[in-house]
Amino acid sequence: MPGKFKKKKQVSWPEKHEFFLSLVSFLIFLTLIVLLFKSPTIQGKIHTCGDGTFYETCSLTKPYYCEQGALIEKTFVCGCSEFSERLGDSCITHLQKGPKNLALKYIFDGEEKELEFTAYKGLSDYLSVLPRTISYSNEEKPLRADFSFKKINEGEQRELLLPLIIKIQNLTNDKEEQARIAISLVQNIQFGFSDKTDSFFGNQVNYSRYPYEVLYDAQGICGEKSELLAFLLREIGYGVVLFYNQKENHEFVGIKCPIEESYRETGYCFVETTGPSIITDDSIEYVGGIKLESEPEIIFISDGYSLPKNLREYKDAEIMKRIRQGKFVLFSNSKLMSLREKYGLVEVYYSG
Repeated sequence: MPGKFKKKKQVSWPEKHEFFLSLVSFLIFLTLIVLLFKSPTIQGKIHTCGDGTFYETCSLTKPYYCEQGALIEKTFVCGCSEFSERLGDSCITHLQKGPKNLALKYIFDGEEKELEFTAYKGLSDYLSVLPRTISYSNEEKPLRADFSFKKINEGEQRELLLPLIIKIQNLTNDKEEQARIAISLVQNIQFGFSDKTDSFFGNQVNYSRYPYEVLYDAQGICGEKSELLAFLLREIGYGVVLFYNQKENHEFVGIKCPIEESYRETGYCFVETTGPSIITDDSIEYVGGIKLESEPEIIFISDGYSLPKNLREYKDAEIMKRIRQGKFVLFSNSKLMSLREKYGLVEVYYSG
């Protein structure tokens, strides 16, 4: 009818309430989006420390606290382990006597670097007098693995080796790089026998050092250095084994990796410890013309991370093998020089 206004539709309370809830939900959604894009993850910043601990959180390794990407000691927040007690801002043990400052050399991407670490005579002396023997019942058979576990798992030693793990983890969050640093660090410790001997069933045998003693003495033989590296890689989180070739009397480390790159299809890559070498390079010839040809004993240490496919060392190790075998490699001399510089390779490797 002309001139007559249409009646406005009345909005009920439930409809108004629904509209209000929708508006609030939309505003909350927008707020979350803004916060998300401000987060360290979206901006590409490090949001965890090198051991995987989230920011502003205590690490599983006491007394360390993740603060803006670095693991720092915060005893009043995180407490101390069962092997130590709080003293001011630090946790200390009764074996932290006679500090010795070490500059541990390692090669990273062709550049020589140093990692500072304090070792203690107190712990070294304590380990030196621990019995090297293990008691067995008449039915039990002595195993090489038992002696390796005895040295790698010693509790007092672990307490004062963990600060070295923390230092490596504070250098980088990348697990592959942490493994590279640990491997190079051990490889660059001098090869050498201890001047001590032990009595074993009435016979005098070479003294066998604990991993911490290798650091303190700044030297070790293949088995001693391999046990140190096995400890470091295990604490970083990798799957680790020890390989022992009885015929050649040589021990080295296996780090979990793709089976196609692994040593004898074991699922663990070859890592020499007596001197700087390339991961998976198992073509090394040792002093006296010794090559590893026998079937190794495998000692399982830990399960954990695996090296990924397409690691640059795999290709470099293959080039090194071809050069050693006298096979054709384009620009072999320049590539050999480049590999020596990149990994700090040496001319002589020792077994035993």
